[in-house]
Amino acid sequence: MNNDAFEWSQVWDAMPTMLDGLVIALQATVIGYVIALVLGLVFALLRRSDSRWVSMPVGFFVEFIRSTPLLVQLFFFFYVLPLIGISVSPLATGAFALGLHYATYTSEVYRSGIDGVPQGQWEAARALNLSRRRTWSAVILPQAVPRVVPALGNYVIAMFKDTPQLLAITVVEMLGAAVAIGSETFRYSEPVAAAGLVYLVVALVMAWLARIVERRFGQVRV
Repeated sequence: MNNDAFEWSQVWDAMPTMLDGLVIALQATVIGYVIALVLGLVFALLRRSDSRWVSMPVGFFVEFIRSTPLLVQLFFFFYVLPLIGISVSPLATGAFALGLHYATYTSEVYRSGIDGVPQGQWEAARALNLSRRRTWSAVILPQAVPRVVPALGNYVIAMFKDTPQLLAITVVEMLGAAVAIGSETFRYSEPVAAAGLVYLVVALVMAWLARIVERRFGQVRV
């Protein structure tokens, strides 16, 4: 028997372990995505502040995070922050790093949606003497957010596909599980293929759900 031959039976044998890793990957994705959606909107609003003391530092921070690799940020949060007394679990660290990294991208998506709101809507809000808070909550954001739902949906898929990088900070998601199996059996092709299959199936399901959300919420109502 050729030990180098690819054996599908070992792919199926690896699936239970892959599914355990999938739970970890989905936890990191969900937590990170919520952080990215909320923090990205905060960044977008702060960058439109009338005060340059607010908009410029936030803009610099966003560009700094976008211009540095996610892997570097993961190492920073995991290895540097404990030196100053901030220490959390690897999964929480990874989810936060994912959320912060993608928040800088979603902030640009929100910005494009806000810029797409017709100028007449701003003028109408001023004519009605609406407060700044009311203008944003009742006029601008209800029109801006639906415009960017498709782009926001794409980022959850991209974030899920970035979860293998969490292996660098000891988070054992699917790729980590595949490596662990390979180190025990000295066969890496089958567990890595199993991980790839799960990634593919879940990403396709996410894309399908994103299209449903887009059809349901991605329409501007004025």
